[in-house]
Formats: sequence, structure tokens, C-alpha cells
Amino acid sequence: MNDENRQNPTTEKTAKKAAVRSAKECAYLAAFVALVIAVQFVLSFVPGVELVTVLFVTYSLTMGARRGMTAATAFSLLRQLVFGFFPTVLVLYLLYFNLLALSFGLLGLKLPVKAKTLPLLTALACLGTVCFTLIDNVLTPLWYGYSASAAWAYFVAAFPFMIPQVICTAVSVATLALPLVKAFYVIKKQLFHKT
Repeated sequence: MNDENRQNPTTEKTAKKAAVRSAKECAYLAAFVALVIAVQFVLSFVPGVELVTVLFVTYSLTMGARRGMTAATAFSLLRQLVFGFFPTVLVLYLLYFNLLALSFGLLGLKLPVKAKTLPLLTALACLGTVCFTLIDNVLTPLWYGYSASAAWAYFVAAFPFMIPQVICTAVSVATLALPLVKAFYVIKKQLFHKT
């Protein structure tokens, strides 16, 4: 057997470790996205209650912007299978959840997630929820070509829905962020640091 056909055992071992890590990461991403879709589906029957924001905030803080944005894109696309295809909703979700994941993923590099930073994280998540409504208030009227008065009516009609969502975001981030971050750190350590 010549040297060209012989594999380096170190290279082969490294390739196997990378393949196992990649498979674990894909499986974990799929499980997380399935969890988010299931949570959104179950809570879709309760107006104003949503936990998708706290899940993406904590996931992105822990796993980073790249993994958060990958999960956000997969979630935005796959939720269309459950809730139906609506182009404005798809664009809104792709924009918003990727921006949310990017923001909190980058924030996770600079800000430790502790009890003393929780008020800031909660306020930023609430601001994100307001931005979700504002993006929708711009996107939907533009997409469907609303008149100025129809766009204003759409804008005003969104506030009764936004207020309970902001309150829900404040409560969910304030109460669930620390335990979720701890859980995601345990999973991150098990899946991505031990090969």
C-alpha cells in the first residue's frame, strides 16, 4: 500500500470527532426548534401569552449569535408548516427572530447572565417585543399596499395585542431566563465541549 492511500490516524480521528459533533449539533438544533414550535402552538390558544422570545433570548445568550440565527431561520421556515404559509409572517419572523438572536448572541459575549443583569436583559427583551410589532406595522401595510388611513388603523389596532405580549415577555424573561440559561449551559457543555 502506498503512502497516498494510507490515512493518517490523527486526521481520521479528528474527522470522526467533527462528524459526531456536527450530528449532535444538528440534533440539538432540531430538538430546540421543535420545542419552540410546540410551545408556540400550545400557547397560541391563549391570547397575549408567548414564550418564544424568552427561549430565543436565552438560547442566543448561551449558544451564540450563529447558532441562535440558525435556529431562528429554521423556526421561521418550519412554523409555516404548522400555522400555514403567510408571506408577511414569514418575512416578519425571519427578520425579527434573526435580529433578536444576533443581538442577544452578541450581548452574551459581553454581558454575564446573572441576577444583577436580569433587569437589563428583561428590558431589552421587552424592547425587542415592541420592535416585533413595529416591524409588522411597517411590513404588512407596505406588503399589501394599504392606504395611509388603513396603515394607521392597522398600527393603532396592534397596540392592544402588543401590550400583553410585552408584559408576558417581561414576566417570562424575569422568571425563566436564569434557569433556562443554566440548562442551556449544561447542554452546551455536554454537546459541544466533550467529543
